[in-house]
Amino acid sequence: MPGPGKILTLRNLTLLFSCYLLGSLLYYFMTGAGGPRFLAVKLVPIALIIQVLVLYQQRYFYRWLPAMANHAVLILYLGICLYAMGYLTMEYEEIAIWRQAAYNQHDFIVGLLMFLLVMELSRQIHPILFWVNLVLVGYTLWGNLSPIDFFWHPSVSLERVITSSTVEFSTGVFGRYSQLALTLIAAFLLLAAAASGFGAQRALVNVMRRIAGRSRHTIPQTAVLASVTVGMVSGSGSANTAVTGSFTIPLMQRYGVPGVFAGAVETAASMGGLIMPPLMAVAGFLMAEFLGVPYWEVVIRGFAVAFVYFASLILAVYLLSVRLLPTDPIQAPDVPLYDWVRTAIFFSGIVFLILLMSTFGYGALRAALWTGAMLFALLTLTWIAFKYLLRDPQVADETLLGNIRTAIETHAEMTAYLTLLMATLGIMIGLFTVTGFINRMGGLLLAIGDFHIIATIIMAWIFGWLVGTGLPPTATYIIVAVIIVPPLRTLGIDPWVAHFFAFLLAIWGELSPPTSLTAAVAARIANASFMRTMWEALKICLPITVMSFAIFVRSDMVVNPGWAQIVDTLLVAIGTCGVTYAVFGRFFADRMANSALRVVLAVLSFLVILLPDGTYASAIAVVVLPLILVGVWRHRTLAAPQASVGPTEATAADQR
Repeated sequence: MPGPGKILTLRNLTLLFSCYLLGSLLYYFMTGAGGPRFLAVKLVPIALIIQVLVLYQQRYFYRWLPAMANHAVLILYLGICLYAMGYLTMEYEEIAIWRQAAYNQHDFIVGLLMFLLVMELSRQIHPILFWVNLVLVGYTLWGNLSPIDFFWHPSVSLERVITSSTVEFSTGVFGRYSQLALTLIAAFLLLAAAASGFGAQRALVNVMRRIAGRSRHTIPQTAVLASVTVGMVSGSGSANTAVTGSFTIPLMQRYGVPGVFAGAVETAASMGGLIMPPLMAVAGFLMAEFLGVPYWEVVIRGFAVAFVYFASLILAVYLLSVRLLPTDPIQAPDVPLYDWVRTAIFFSGIVFLILLMSTFGYGALRAALWTGAMLFALLTLTWIAFKYLLRDPQVADETLLGNIRTAIETHAEMTAYLTLLMATLGIMIGLFTVTGFINRMGGLLLAIGDFHIIATIIMAWIFGWLVGTGLPPTATYIIVAVIIVPPLRTLGIDPWVAHFFAFLLAIWGELSPPTSLTAAVAARIANASFMRTMWEALKICLPITVMSFAIFVRSDMVVNPGWAQIVDTLLVAIGTCGVTYAVFGRFFADRMANSALRVVLAVLSFLVILLPDGTYASAIAVVVLPLILVGVWRHRTLAAPQASVGPTEATAADQR
């Protein structure tokens, strides 16, 4: 029997709180008891405890302190969370109703402790967000000292800063963003947790590699296929790259793809994972919340955007593959039956989720809950069958409790991470609000709009780019949606267009220079130059930049689901594919003739995308599409490398 020292470990303690978090969430999903605000008050401290424990298992909080001091800090942080949860849940009704705007000293102290803890954890996990919030706190307290009229505001007291960020509950740490993380987002994370617990994500990558077949040119497409499948449930570009890139980047390099291009392809594919429903980098849930619509309304429009992006991405990757890789056939790997079954179950879950939301009219939260339950049940039964009936050696060393534990811990870690992120963003938006900065920025954009609406769009794009250089997509989307979308709507732009503009800006911000966490992860795996990898990825991801402006003209793509949406989506897809071919393709061996025709194709493609008259745009698309098809046929001959991989090298590569 194991001793107390082997039981009372940090990992087991994490599991204990993870089980409590999951049990509380499942109870809420089934009953809705207490409402989302009370749920956040009760579970945000638990999420912070899990984040603290996960972080402490990786490293000490303060390496310059001795071990005992770090242990004491850990106990202090856990104590703050538990005390705050106990006090705020017991005093919830008094604070939320009777002491509004008249909080007592105890309320302020508990709020201050939670505020400081969230700030400190964000300093260690989201350092850029921490510094932004720290500057905002200073600006909130001493804005009356600003010499610039645009930034001047009456100073706000420290008490107001703390209470608006914590015990007011409607904003800050326990506000709408944390509530969303613990409700709709946490429900969808059940899918990722079930898949992770039983290794379905690894199986997906293996199956996608098998589907790629025997051609070297399809090897890079493995990254695209794997990223779109994993991205459906991960919602993180860097996480997507870490999961799929650790396999696909070495695979591409093994068959002759240079490290820079292998990293760029994986980066671009992972960007597509952020666009792909159902998670859409978590921004899809926020969009539904902002617009007050069912989540399915966002998903059905998100699929149109994802189709355009992946059509262009697949073409770009193919053109690069033809240019970089010889045509020698390779040996397709064998994939175990267990991987095929797990992959089929995963995709059946995605189909089931879509049917529940679209055909049967289930709400997004309840649909995600039942889909997660279905995935977990099917994966469990499959594991039992392969473990005990088929005696598959692939699962010989696994245990059912071990897989369930992995699923619970995965769900808790992802939920805790996003809850901390949302709590940090809640503080940021709350400070933006109390200082009046949002109103002043909106007024500036409206003033620019009086000059010309295009100037406003360009200004908004620059603002979104600057925000996105240092923040994750979720944070960028929230800031852009709060600050930029209202002025755009006032100027007459459709709400769907304005929010998808903010969404695409947030995705592009994940890749934009000079910072890109996704490109950095891919470059590190590929052992390649970060700047070159990011530059090549920017060229491959050109459709994101183009679509950011295309939706203002081809607005039916995100406004009116149906035939009008299909027409506009196809026009934008043809246009972005034309631009992609103009960047990467070859028409002629002669450089001057080739460059001239590529320029013509680029101009025609932009006309298809941006010409307001749909009839003329369709007529030009009839010319652009055959040019692309003929170009792809000629590119296969003109761009193919002269030298081929020798038999010995090819054989060695195939056997590895």
